[in-house]
This record gives sequence, structure tokens and C-alpha cells, in this order.
Amino acid sequence: MLWDFGENNVFGDAAGDFRTSLGSIVKVIERFYPYVDGFQINHDAQTVHIHNGAVISTDPPYYDNIGYADLSDFFFGWMKGVLRATYPDLFGVLATPKAEELVATPCRHGGREAAESFFLSGMSTAIANLARQSSPHYPATVYYAFKQSEIAEDGISSAGWATFLQAVLHAGYAVVGTWPIRTELANRMRSQGSNALASSVVLVCRKRDENAEVMGRAEFIRVLKRELPPAIAELQAANIAPADMPQSAIGPGMGVFSRCKAVLEADDRPMTVKTALQLINRELDEYLGGVQGEFDPETRFAVTWFEQHGTEAGDFGTANSIATARGISVESVQHAGIAEAAAGRVRILERDEIDSGWDPSADTHVTVWECCQHLIRTLEHDGEHAAAVLLKQIGPVRADAAKDLAYCLYDVCTNKRRDAAEAVSYNGLIAVWAELTRQAAAIHDVRDDQQQVLDL
Repeated sequence: MLWDFGENNVFGDAAGDFRTSLGSIVKVIERFYPYVDGFQINHDAQTVHIHNGAVISTDPPYYDNIGYADLSDFFFGWMKGVLRATYPDLFGVLATPKAEELVATPCRHGGREAAESFFLSGMSTAIANLARQSSPHYPATVYYAFKQSEIAEDGISSAGWATFLQAVLHAGYAVVGTWPIRTELANRMRSQGSNALASSVVLVCRKRDENAEVMGRAEFIRVLKRELPPAIAELQAANIAPADMPQSAIGPGMGVFSRCKAVLEADDRPMTVKTALQLINRELDEYLGGVQGEFDPETRFAVTWFEQHGTEAGDFGTANSIATARGISVESVQHAGIAEAAAGRVRILERDEIDSGWDPSADTHVTVWECCQHLIRTLEHDGEHAAAVLLKQIGPVRADAAKDLAYCLYDVCTNKRRDAAEAVSYNGLIAVWAELTRQAAAIHDVRDDQQQVLDL
């Protein structure tokens, strides 16, 4: 985020212009029915006093992601000349205060470790202060986000997540849920050509039971294996996008971890949050990998080959070994229309190479791989309605399998192949899945809708 300019075209008919902003304000006023007077105060969160029993919902600073104080200096200079007489205390300094800003900025603290310690200490104090005064009858919600690059490097065990969650647990909270909230615009600069989160993540917290028990590492893993798979299946049923799935899976996983007083390692040391996150991430990977067992043999071959080679050609002998292990032959994968073999080399066909006139009702060898790739190709080339028509043709059973495959291949692209461009396609399919199924359910005659698509 750069403070290079602060204005846009006020007549641009886009977010931030006059008409769009005014329209948003009008919508709020039309729907706003206050029943009590509200008020706001500006205070240090580490010492602020609020009414006991208050319901807490907070959006704290994001570790080292955004330097709000540095960013605000751009606007401070312009506001100072206009508002100094009205707010002499605020504008009597040269720049905005930064020493107390609760972010992990290495340059202010002499290094990354000192900055992280400052952040953890301050955030623990602030959240503990809120936890002491919050209602035991209602959950607290804490919105959080962090650098997408951290996910690529460390998964959900990144320093930002681990440090922040440690602060939440130190405060006496138990994390009972993590949900992605759609708060970011798809057309913002940060999202262009990337898998940036389309959401902030909200942590749902309750005060930890004072009589919570201690759990061992082995028992923690057993409980994770029992409770995490159905929770992930529920998240997938809610069409949580693959880019948001690792963060969403933290909820049920950390729910197990944080409801205990402590989880002990084999040497009786308390397990760290970072270790717990790594174990949760491992169980998520195992779940997504286990889903492959439900696919047809040709699709399982394609997934394995894609993990190892992408769409590049590889040795026929290797391909034959992979196919034989799945009870099929390379010729079977060729017949399905998802691979080609020539001159001792085999490769998976790229999406734009598959038959654009594919009709699942006329295909005698339909695979889940085809269903998923054709849905993405149709969505990207012809739009949502055409993809909904194809979804209707595929049928609910194959459609659900195609969605599972999209989750699986997104995981392959991000964690094994580091192919962000390909991952965007799988994430995009899941992101609009609810809309596709809604449109597909409204289609009564597929032939009529196919003709409409052709006419367009």
C-alpha cells in the first residue's frame, strides 16, 4: 500500500467517486433505524474502560502488513493547515505519532524479533483488557488479515497468524470459529492478477473455561482427525473459496487447541501456536488429498501427473506406472480426452486444448477432470450463464465432484507447483459456485438455454 496519491476521478463512475459514494451514504440512511444514542471515544485499547458485559467486535492492526501511521502522514499535511485551529492538540506536531502504534515495524524497534515482541506484548494487553470487560454471554469477534505472501511461504503457520493468535489465547479467549467475511473489492489494485484474500478473517472468541483440562500432543492429533474433516466438509458446502479455506479451517482446529488449558508435547513443554497451526494445516492437506479417492481413475491419474509435471510432457514409462497403479492404462486417459501420448512422451492437455464443443450427455467416457476443466473454460470464455447451463448438463453428482477437484487442484497449485495463475482459475470457479448452482436450478430446458448461449 503506497500513499502516492489520495484522490481519484470524482466523475469516474467507480468506487470512491461522487455518485457512487453518495449512493452508498443514501443506502445507509434509508436502512438506519437507531433505537439508542451511540457515542465514540478515541482511546488506547490497552487501557480503555468499557461497560462490563459489552459485546466486543474489533478490527486491530495487522501485524506488519500496513503502516497506518506512516500512511496517514500524507493526509496529515493537508489537514493540518485547515484544522489546526479547531484541533490544536492533534495538529500541533510535525507528523503523526508512531511510537505507540501497535504494529510490528522492525525499523522502530531495532529488528524483527524486538518488533514482534512489542506487538505480542501490546496486543496481549489490549485483548486481555477487552476480554476482562466483555460479556460472557456473547462471543467476541476479531477481524484479521495478513500478507498473502506469508501464506505462500509458511502456510497458515505464518508469523503474523501465530503471533496474533498467541496474543488472543494469552488474553484468556478460546477461538471457536474463523470465518471469511467479504470485505475487499475484487477490483482493488492488490487483487489484480493474484490470489489475494477476497475477505478479512473474523475470529469468533469466547472466554476460556477456567476449568479447562490439559491435553497431550497425541490426543490433540486424534481429536483433530475426528473433528476437522466434517468441519472442512461444512466449509466446502458453504462454498468457501479455496484461497480462504486455510484460514477458515483454523477455526475448528484452534477450537480444539484453545479449549484446553494447554497441549503438552512429549517432553511436557506447552505446544506453541505455530506448531498447532502446522498440524492443522497438515490435516487439511490430508483431507484434500483423501478426497482424490472418490474420483474416477483417469482423474486420479491426471491429478498425480499434474502434481509432478503440470502440463509439461513426461516419460511414458512413468505415466504407465501411475496409470497401472490406478487400474487403468495410458490409453484409457487418452480415450477420456484429457491427455496425449506420442514418441514415448505423455502430457495432460491444457484447458484451451480440450474440445470446446464437448457435450457430457453424448460423451461415453466422462471424467471429473473434464467436468472441472470445461466448467472453468466455459466460465472464463462465455460467462456465468453458459457455465450454469453446463453445470446443469453435468448433473449434481459430477458437479459436486468437480467442485471437490477444484479445491484439490487449488491446493496443488499453491502448495506444490507454486502456480498462482492456474490457482486463480480454480479459486474463481468456487467463488461463483453458489451463483452457478442457483442459475442451474432455474434452468428447465437445457436445449433452450444452450441455444440462447449460441445466439449470444
